[in-house]
Amino acid sequence: MSEPLLRVDGLTAGYAGRAVVYDVGLEVGAGEVVVMLGSNGAGKTTTLKSVVGLVRPLHGDVQYDGRPWRADRPSRAAGAGISYIPAERFTFAQLSVDENLALGGYTTSAELRRERLAMVRELFPVLASRGAQRAGTMSGGEQRMLSVAVALMAGPRLLLLDEPSLGLAPAVVETLMRTLARLVREQGLSVLMVEQNVAHALSIADRTYVMRSGRIILEESVEETRARESWWDLY
Repeated sequence: MSEPLLRVDGLTAGYAGRAVVYDVGLEVGAGEVVVMLGSNGAGKTTTLKSVVGLVRPLHGDVQYDGRPWRADRPSRAAGAGISYIPAERFTFAQLSVDENLALGGYTTSAELRRERLAMVRELFPVLASRGAQRAGTMSGGEQRMLSVAVALMAGPRLLLLDEPSLGLAPAVVETLMRTLARLVREQGLSVLMVEQNVAHALSIADRTYVMRSGRIILEESVEETRARESWWDLY
């Protein structure tokens, strides 16, 4: 693999000075989908938050696009082309669909906003007919689609996704995964995804990492992960 877009080496991070992830190392290449698997509390979300600037690392090095990287706030990450979608509360519930999308593209030019708005409406047709609807009144699946669309309005190179299938119907999850695969294929988007729905995650992944008790215990190709008779022994 060529120089990765994101490289994490020896990352230790936590809360109030207490570590919950230890010596984490991982890479995400350009146009690659990497999935982090593991039980609840394994440290996957903390790892994502450390990259985007919601948690300050205690030790370790992060490189983004070949340069040392430390996000001291999420807005800096967004400006650098890193978008993060949390597992919960991923839209501005009191704002309309169009207002959510406008916030996603607020740092870009008017021309780029128009182009990206047309793109996300084509990717997620339901959003085109719901512009005036308050986001909080949409279904969980529709809100998840909106959250991805908001992130895409910023034109990210790297998308950090935390549990995108959480609480969604299987058909909605399948649609979402197909859309992500299309973005990777057509735009070269890189994705680092935390997911409990192993089968859906592996349908679009290139590589997998497994976390247990705050540490990466395994890295392998998606073909190796798919070939396992059981995944749960890794947890």
